[in-house]
Amino acid sequence: MPARVLFVAASALALVATASPGTSSAPLPRVTVIGDSVAVAMGSDNQAVATMKQGVDLQLQLAACRRVDQDSCPYLGVRPPNVVSLVKSLGTQLGPTVVVAVGYNDFEDQYAGNIETALAALKQAGVKRALWLTLHAAYHSYLNMNDDIFAAAARHPEMTVVDWNVYALGHPTWFQSDNLHLTGAGAEAMASLIHQALVQLGIPVPQKAPPTAPPKLHVASFSLPEAVRRRPYSTLLRALGGTPPYRWSARSALPAGLKLSQAGRLAGVPRGRIGVFRLAVRVADSAQRSTAGRVFLRVRPPRKRSSVGAR
Repeated sequence: MPARVLFVAASALALVATASPGTSSAPLPRVTVIGDSVAVAMGSDNQAVATMKQGVDLQLQLAACRRVDQDSCPYLGVRPPNVVSLVKSLGTQLGPTVVVAVGYNDFEDQYAGNIETALAALKQAGVKRALWLTLHAAYHSYLNMNDDIFAAAARHPEMTVVDWNVYALGHPTWFQSDNLHLTGAGAEAMASLIHQALVQLGIPVPQKAPPTAPPKLHVASFSLPEAVRRRPYSTLLRALGGTPPYRWSARSALPAGLKLSQAGRLAGVPRGRIGVFRLAVRVADSAQRSTAGRVFLRVRPPRKRSSVGAR
């Protein structure tokens, strides 16, 4: 089955969100975000933290030089615990949902096995859902490591891919000069993508009812589940705001073999080129309000046989 896809160095820190006044007194669901130096930028950006805190009890475990299973590299004379060690030390404090944004310091030929070890540790700690961010592919090795992420998600139903690499396409201002570490805008964009992925999984507790005027209509789908060339594909685009029901239309050419219905279902058998497609779509609500947006779809060739971890 295709993998499910949802959409700066600093010291380690941990932030825990609490319910804001006026929300339900029931405990919010714990979400732990584990990251390396790329994700660290989110922890020092107030807007990024506020975005991720919406409807959840947020715990940030962010540290420069973190690796998944090998010894982390030293930063300012300190080696932070790797993901596996951190998971084992925190145990049930992690909560049922963990987001992993780690890999830029890891070794390409060991990354696939490290993912498996980390997933086993998360399961042992009682984690029910693992969201794993792809790496911004500034180097070719990160493309191979992203394939390892997708391959692991295809084997583990508890794992969801959050495709940061595709989401960040065309946004050079999100990155510092090394094209990896984040600016403030990039930190806020990554936090927004994580929040969107959590919302799609139904994890955050809904906040108080919005004002009487409906929220602004917008396209809520960004990174679609990947498609496999010459295999049946079907996914439903999502919109938020406005007044349902929604009507969808394509504003750019779709991959050969796929069609978009008015109900928002993108389906068919892709038979054209492989790669990442940036699709322009428009959605209208029952009050005749409409808005345009872009969604990303990755079409890959069928895998002949498993070769996870090979360089």
